Amino acid sequence: MWRSFFGAMTAVIALASLAVSTATQSPAQQQPPAGQPAAQGRGEGRGQGRGGGFGGPAPLNLEDREGFASIFDGTSLEGWEGDRAYWKAADGAIVGETTAANPLKENTFLIWRGGEPADFELKVQFRMNATNSGIQFRSTHLPQGTPSGRGDARIQGRWVLKGYQADIDFDNRFTGMIYEERGPRGFLAPRGVASYVGPDGAKKTIGSLERNADELKAIIKSAEWNDVHIIARGATLVNIVNGHVTALVVDDDAKNRALKGLIGFQIHTGPPMKIEFRNVYLKKL
Repeated sequence: MWRSFFGAMTAVIALASLAVSTATQSPAQQQPPAGQPAAQGRGEGRGQGRGGGFGGPAPLNLEDREGFASIFDGTSLEGWEGDRAYWKAADGAIVGETTAANPLKENTFLIWRGGEPADFELKVQFRMNATNSGIQFRSTHLPQGTPSGRGDARIQGRWVLKGYQADIDFDNRFTGMIYEERGPRGFLAPRGVASYVGPDGAKKTIGSLERNADELKAIIKSAEWNDVHIIARGATLVNIVNGHVTALVVDDDAKNRALKGLIGFQIHTGPPMKIEFRNVYLKKL
């Protein structure tokens, strides 16, 4: 079983790396010089006995929204639920903000109330100026008074989520990772890593992705708009930032994983901060 599992995962990682590396090439790099024939690659011009050959997968197009539905209209928070003392719609974006005069004592979330997607793709852009945030998916709403998981403390706010998070932070120590907010397992896939969580909850590294953590950090744009593309299919979760696969996890921990749940955005405790999200598109699979 393990041999077949890791063999399959190696293929997934290889294909993801190929798609992303092709996506980052310029048109000049992808096309042969004028007057020269196309390169004879894998199956091109020689593998005609296999249905015309195999030239590798086409790169994902971040601008392709076919089959996606907008879940934020750019003008209001209709369909979303959260503390309006911190969340608003402005300038075509969802804005979460804390100030010195209006700080947070507990992480708070804006929750999309349009459903609890199972298998899906989510595309969104974010920009932030400080501290920490995240994109929640397949998450659960924790009512006030429920145990927080930290000693005897209990949830104080009305809008708190627990579950998978595509992590974001201003210093880019965590941006691109897959984390479990308020869960017992913490970091499920560090940046640059494909990981496996077994039935016993033990986390193992399958292998490295197309680039290491520091190289992937370099593609994240501080204080500017960044693209996030999350893919959730069964037990496999993929986080893609600015066209690069930054983290991948296969979660076979049936006790702690979630196969469906809420989508939301986070404002984190700490110094004053502002996080913005725009162009929020969801495709259910």
